[in-house]
Amino acid sequence: MALIEIENLSVTFTTAGRKVRAVQDVSFKVEAQQSFGLVGESGSGKSTILRAICGMAPITGGQIRIDGKPLPTPRGRAFAAQVQMVFQDPYASLHPRHTVDRVLSEPLAIHGQGGSDAKIEQALIDVGLPPAFRFRYPHQLSGGQRQRVAIARALMLQPQILLLDEPTSALDASVQAETLNLLSRLRAERGLTFVMVSHDLAVIDHMCDRVLVMQNGQAVEELSREALASAAMTTPYARALFAASADRMLEG
Repeated sequence: MALIEIENLSVTFTTAGRKVRAVQDVSFKVEAQQSFGLVGESGSGKSTILRAICGMAPITGGQIRIDGKPLPTPRGRAFAAQVQMVFQDPYASLHPRHTVDRVLSEPLAIHGQGGSDAKIEQALIDVGLPPAFRFRYPHQLSGGQRQRVAIARALMLQPQILLLDEPTSALDASVQAETLNLLSRLRAERGLTFVMVSHDLAVIDHMCDRVLVMQNGQAVEELSREALASAAMTTPYARALFAASADRMLEG
């Protein structure tokens, strides 16, 4: 049994009096300790899937199961202990008036866990930051450092699953590789399962075992890492997406 099962998922929003079908009958499975990628252009529905898993987007059809169990609504503390999300913009996702210490201690306090001092210091060390950063504010950190704090916060409750929504796209190119390598190391050390959203196939190729290509809210094609690396796509859209990504890499 897969750890994550998405079955015929649909998400429909009502905006300005009209319905927008952001996700349409999407299905995929993610095995434990696997890294699964969702790739596509802006508006393809990939980030909406992560938000639906977290209960932040309205599920209008289908089902999401973790460990074979349908997710409750609202998600609750048990879900938060098992699944955490890292957002695209590390500055927007951290409270500007909270120190790193408070950011990292809040999940522990909410879940009634003690020993926060030692856990916070260890969390910072685990993401490559000095323990002295505990008492800094987000504006005193670089973009890469803020994202490391966001990753540390997501790991405070020792979840099984990380949902990664474009975790490096807001970072400078020189910092992106460091952050991706950090995530890869943490996944290996902790046996984590990733669902990762990106518009960049190069990032997905580096990080993911399997990838689902999405377009206009629909699943277009699912590929293994080997098929992606050898450009063995079967659909025109997936081939075009790969070609565009390859052109950007050459330009860079």
